[in-house]
Amino acid sequence: MTSRIRNAYDIRLEEGVINPDPAQERLIAELERLENDLAKKGLFGSVPEVRGIYIWGPPGRGKSMLMDLFYSSTPEQRKVRAHFHAFMARIHDLVRQWREGDKLQRKAVFGTHKGDDPIPPIAGLIASETRLLCFDELQVTDIADAMILGRLFDALFERKVVMAITSNRAPEDLYKNGLNRQLFLPFIDILRQRLVVTETAGAKDFRLDRLSGDKVWFATDSEGAVQGFESLWSDLKGGETEEPTTLTVLGREVVVERTVGGMARATFADLCGRPLGPQDYLAIARRFHTVFLERVPRLGPNNRQEARRLVTLIDALYEAKTRLVVLAEAEPEVLYPEGDGAFEFERTVSRLNEMRSQSWLEHEPEALKSH
Repeated sequence: MTSRIRNAYDIRLEEGVINPDPAQERLIAELERLENDLAKKGLFGSVPEVRGIYIWGPPGRGKSMLMDLFYSSTPEQRKVRAHFHAFMARIHDLVRQWREGDKLQRKAVFGTHKGDDPIPPIAGLIASETRLLCFDELQVTDIADAMILGRLFDALFERKVVMAITSNRAPEDLYKNGLNRQLFLPFIDILRQRLVVTETAGAKDFRLDRLSGDKVWFATDSEGAVQGFESLWSDLKGGETEEPTTLTVLGREVVVERTVGGMARATFADLCGRPLGPQDYLAIARRFHTVFLERVPRLGPNNRQEARRLVTLIDALYEAKTRLVVLAEAEPEVLYPEGDGAFEFERTVSRLNEMRSQSWLEHEPEALKSH
């Protein structure tokens, strides 16, 4: 009998949504193994321990797409899929609730627990909510995350939570050169022991290949611009589900409503019509390797504040080597023809044109680099 993940994969091949890739076969087989193990029952109907999976490899090899297929097709009902940053943001918030709450408040959220260590009650809460945790794009850049992860994952595994994880890095390369990294090394051992580590070794970056084969600046005064922009977004996300991402910047929350893994889509009003500043744009550039920006109007004296924010946004994306796809009312050279700031905008025009080039698209975005 064909597994659900194999059936879902074959359907997308037949529909032409994805192309055959022999390098993905080993990964499909491992996901089939995980699907079967999740369906098994332990002795006397108990829940058995199941070894999860850690999928790593360069961007564009289909890791997130296959994770999405697996998550959608698995019959396991108690499951959660989240971007790793979102998961850790919740963990830090739960730690705060535990430390700041009195006994009654703690009990209301976590139930009855002894001691002052927040990790066991947090692990217990998560285990009560889900059996299967699917993470996209695990990367560890923060010492606070590094110090929590080993103990948290160990506690989750002890409660028989199963994990399926994608990352651009092998376990040994996580938190590379990080502060006090020796304290992080036990976490790497835990990953190797509890998860089957599988590399996606395909030679092709499908996203880069798709971007390279098409333009990334769409001017609406040209025929087919909107359709081209929409088609490129659809192709790159490959059927994955869009979800909002919340970034914490200087104690504030910046929400990007439409995101898929390391890709974000937003309107000019979303990013430049609001009072966002350099730190906000830097956070976006560090978090997303590809940004789709749409509904960029012609600029002039009536929207010079928004134009200044666009300049700041482009500077942040440029410095982070972020890939940019734009749907605008005009080409860069005539986007800001006159008015206060038009002369300064010439530098931005130069950067926008560079960001359309093949050589630019071959850069590795900051969001994909190991820290």
